[in-house]
Amino acid sequence: MPSALGQLCVLGTENLTVSSIAAPMVSMTANSLRPVVETPDMVITLSDGTRLSARVWMPEDAADAPVPAILEYLPYRKRDGTCARDALTHPYFAERGYACVRVDIRGNGDSEGVMQDEYTQQELDDAVEVIDWLTNQDWCTGKVGMMGISWGGFNGLQMAAMQPQALKAVITLCSTVDRFANDIHYKGGCLLNENLGWGATMWSYSSRAPDPALRDNWREMWLERLENEPFLPSTWLRHQSRDDYWKHGSVCEDFGAIKAKVLAVGGWGDAYKNAVPQIVHSIDGAKGIVGPWVHKYPHFAVPEPRIGFLQEAVRWWDRWLKDLENGAESDPNLRTYLMDGVRPATWYTDRSGRFLADPVSQRRSWFLTDNGLTETRSDIRKTLCSPHNTGADGGEYCAIWLGPEMPGDQRRDDAHSATFDTAPLSEPLDIVDAPHVQLTLCSDKPVAQLAVRLSHVHPDGAVTRVTYGVLNVTRALGRALTPGQQESIGVPLDHVAYSIPSGHVLRVAISTAYWPLIWPTPETATLTLLGGELSLQYCDTAASSTWNFPPAEAAEPWQVEVLRSENHIRKQETDMVTGLVSLIIEDDFGMVRDADHGLITGSVAREHWSIHPDDPLSAHGRCHWTDEMQRDDIHLRTEATCEMWSDATTFHLSARMRAYENDQLVFEKDLQDAIPRDLM
Repeated sequence: MPSALGQLCVLGTENLTVSSIAAPMVSMTANSLRPVVETPDMVITLSDGTRLSARVWMPEDAADAPVPAILEYLPYRKRDGTCARDALTHPYFAERGYACVRVDIRGNGDSEGVMQDEYTQQELDDAVEVIDWLTNQDWCTGKVGMMGISWGGFNGLQMAAMQPQALKAVITLCSTVDRFANDIHYKGGCLLNENLGWGATMWSYSSRAPDPALRDNWREMWLERLENEPFLPSTWLRHQSRDDYWKHGSVCEDFGAIKAKVLAVGGWGDAYKNAVPQIVHSIDGAKGIVGPWVHKYPHFAVPEPRIGFLQEAVRWWDRWLKDLENGAESDPNLRTYLMDGVRPATWYTDRSGRFLADPVSQRRSWFLTDNGLTETRSDIRKTLCSPHNTGADGGEYCAIWLGPEMPGDQRRDDAHSATFDTAPLSEPLDIVDAPHVQLTLCSDKPVAQLAVRLSHVHPDGAVTRVTYGVLNVTRALGRALTPGQQESIGVPLDHVAYSIPSGHVLRVAISTAYWPLIWPTPETATLTLLGGELSLQYCDTAASSTWNFPPAEAAEPWQVEVLRSENHIRKQETDMVTGLVSLIIEDDFGMVRDADHGLITGSVAREHWSIHPDDPLSAHGRCHWTDEMQRDDIHLRTEATCEMWSDATTFHLSARMRAYENDQLVFEKDLQDAIPRDLM
């Protein structure tokens, strides 16, 4: 991740106050601390001659007393991109008897070559070669684990499915098992605006040069990247259904292929919360932990409480890479954080609640009726046609940059939605499940979409979003809708663990738009709701045990000189002349000088999303990243911009790259693309 992480120092966390099961102690005899040596640029040469760069931490006596290797394999630049979290994490493992190998994948950071897409077969084949290389080093025992968050969590699972013999264990964080259904491109068959937003991020990341201090041919490597780097949103938008492109790398296609032991970790504030229960239920011997966190490692994550993730990870590695009988296989299958119901806020520094160990649950249902959410079935007839800016308080799809990214008070969005409320609850409702809403409806247009939110209504009317789901009704049915024809569809909501207090109200809210999270339909559709049912699992608190993790530990933080402090802006504007409603985001990640090797880096990301409430074809997205690098008298900068808009039949994309050396333009590229809409 960019340098926003550099401001996160982990000094520990408070113990949880309620617990009936204590976390097992890690064997200190097996993990006596060993002095560590770091190699900042270890070169791994692949069979095609491409040289990958690795940053490696290992015990200084590893050549005499070999250790297992832990591989983290990413495009996010080990020299400047992931330094903050690497400093907190990898030396900790190395002190405890592991070689931690942080590799820049082909075409990124200080590694040669060009990256053509995410999770390509080339990327995975390269990783197989890296693992084979590790096993042949005199400091490695021949056993390898993979760990990573997001991209590194994805390819760790993908590598496990390929079954390289040396890969014995995986710790995957904030990842997915289904690249179409649960990544940053599509959700419920709807096009996520993150398809452009994350594409802009990678357009920026992969345009950056290697560190000139490490590569004499850095300029040639940089220009090769700039010339050959693809604009990935064009690729992703050419696959608007779950075809073979998305099935590649989706380990849910064959969970049985994964033989390595998997520990899956996620956060309720993250986009990738669904993978943990899916992995636990589908992969033999897998364990899961879900906390209240956004898209971060749990030993420095927010909202707090943080946990002793590194201790948990060492316990996992010790069991499966060192064959120590520490009982990790007998830990609860799923340890999940039940969040207390709280008032809505766009950011939380902490969330009260408690961890549960394999919570015992029961199913309960309510029906959507003209009288709200009731336990008696009754048909309804309610028309629904939301303004296209409905969803303005939905927050970011994936909260990551530590700004005001969480969903705020839902009252404004709910005013443009069909809402169904229970009576005030007579006792607390502890939801521990992926709720499901089944709807009967008809549409007046051939393409329609839904956003369904499950919310907590407070006595004063404030509304906290608990979880949500979106659905492209047309894609779910696999055909265009016939106007007026009755359809039955199911809308799965994201997994969550959330407690609604007694006296408060449970709400289902349904809208036909959710901007700027998803791209709108080509026409404004009116839906008629004819029936519906909400079902969910709730926790049997008396039969469920709580769990107490040890407090967070970490290695020493990354040492930097801050040259420009980070700053985050998120604001909404309405043009009173045109009627356009805009979301404006600016994430300035600041500028820092690495105190060790002196490289100066800084980034600013900007997004602008606009739409007219009455016109879906007015939707427009624009992204702009500025990246800077300074090494002695070399000053490099890239300006990566892109835009997206649509008409009734076609998505339109444009992208521009400008690269500067000492403020002189050295490269420019402009791209245009038009892609037909397919039931989208």
